[in-house]
Amino acid sequence: MIIKEEINAALGKGLTQAQLDALHNARVAVVGLGGLGSNIAIALTRLGIAQLYLYDFDKVELSNLNRQYYFLDDIGQYKADALVKHLRQINPYAALHSQVVKVTQEKIPALLGDCDIICEALDDAAGKAMLVSTVLSTWSNKKVIAGSGIAGFGKAEEITSKKITKNFYLCGDGSSDFHDLPLCGARITLCAMQQALLAARIILDLEEN
Repeated sequence: MIIKEEINAALGKGLTQAQLDALHNARVAVVGLGGLGSNIAIALTRLGIAQLYLYDFDKVELSNLNRQYYFLDDIGQYKADALVKHLRQINPYAALHSQVVKVTQEKIPALLGDCDIICEALDDAAGKAMLVSTVLSTWSNKKVIAGSGIAGFGKAEEITSKKITKNFYLCGDGSSDFHDLPLCGARITLCAMQQALLAARIILDLEEN
């Protein structure tokens, strides 16, 4: 059995102790565990972030496998359960608060109150707007990292991250719509990695305030 200290050292290779501690103690939520969210959670765990709050109400389907971090034996399982299984293979000591739940405006205070950073990874525009506006209007100290514009086979450099307001960041190309374009797993994962990297940069105080 690999002990906790060995896992932490492996995930934090090359980092200072202060950076390791900051990542380990940060509390990050991922709302929506599909193409964006499942890959965000994997990247955050590999970064050494050990306190994740994971929310989704959907089950894994065969059609998800082209872009989401699931496998054939996950089909039929709730994403909130299946993803935890994979994250445990990276860090068995992580504190994973995972729930099968649809995140509504009324539930946000209870679900996200303990989190420092919220990664928005929902499918529909209305849900995205509701989550972002509710978090930003409810708390003055929480950061929201949203994704928008991830469909199609556009160039990698079109997927960028931008600071919109003091506490709100947006990743993606800002325009491509999955209703009009196919979903390419590689491009979706690019956006997910941007969101995960941005979360780490905020935690490590590498972003301008």
